[in-house]
Amino acid sequence: MLARLHHPYLLLVLTTLFWSGNMVLGRAIRNEVPPLSLAFWRWAIALLLTLPLALPHLRSQWPLLRRGWKAVVSLGLLGVGGYNTLAYVGLNYTPATNAVLLNSFIPIATITLSWVFLKKHLRRVESLGVLLSFVGVATIVCRGQFATLASLSLNVGDLWMLAAVFTWALYTIGLQWRPAGVDPMLLLAAFTVVGLLALAPAYAWEIAQGRTIAVSPGSLAGIAYTGVFPGFLGYVFYNRAVGEVGASKASLFLHLMPVFGIILSAIFLAEIPQSYHYGGIALIFAGIYLTTATPPQTRTP
Repeated sequence: MLARLHHPYLLLVLTTLFWSGNMVLGRAIRNEVPPLSLAFWRWAIALLLTLPLALPHLRSQWPLLRRGWKAVVSLGLLGVGGYNTLAYVGLNYTPATNAVLLNSFIPIATITLSWVFLKKHLRRVESLGVLLSFVGVATIVCRGQFATLASLSLNVGDLWMLAAVFTWALYTIGLQWRPAGVDPMLLLAAFTVVGLLALAPAYAWEIAQGRTIAVSPGSLAGIAYTGVFPGFLGYVFYNRAVGEVGASKASLFLHLMPVFGIILSAIFLAEIPQSYHYGGIALIFAGIYLTTATPPQTRTP
């Protein structure tokens, strides 16, 4: 299946779908599965799926992995140990409107950090695409009433989400420095091991606080989903796509998360989309089209 998925934009769409399900599920089971427990077991499952594909490459590519250990550790802490853990914690304290809106700042944060660290700039039409896409997200989360923005206030959950946003932006641009020549499965396994080592003490602290998983078929199925789809497949697809289209364009696809959130809510929660949903979706797709359909920029050697 993985061998047939070559188009980076298809990979990004699927990744966004998986991660949208992750956000919906994370809120649904937050009373049964504490955030650090969910983050730890999500990545434990993902590692079990990755190891059979990664271990055959370990002996031959270990020198490359060891040479790039600084990048491996940094990316493992950011992408595996950081973003989802911070987001899961934030979703326990902030309303969904605030969380989705703050999460939609990831493309803007990524583009800003790409300019700071990589000196990369978007063409004017691409910048317009980013703006249109963001306005589409704002239309959805504000339900077509932009006065809602004035009433939003930051709370502790919002601060956790902002930390998650910039963590993911750093991870995305940091993929530029991943060790060259290392098999993607081995690289993902290395990131996951680093992330789990960082999460283990936090998970132990959460248990010591008396916050444990309420074991049930629903909670176990939810944990399994987060490990297989957003954890394993999502990161495989995203890492590969970023390598092909760059950090700025790849991060723009995260604006699809509210779109898929609406669709998933309609399917599983019987929530009927409103007119502002359709308007926001149209703006998001228009923005993605403008950004991805333009000729690529000349790269600085």
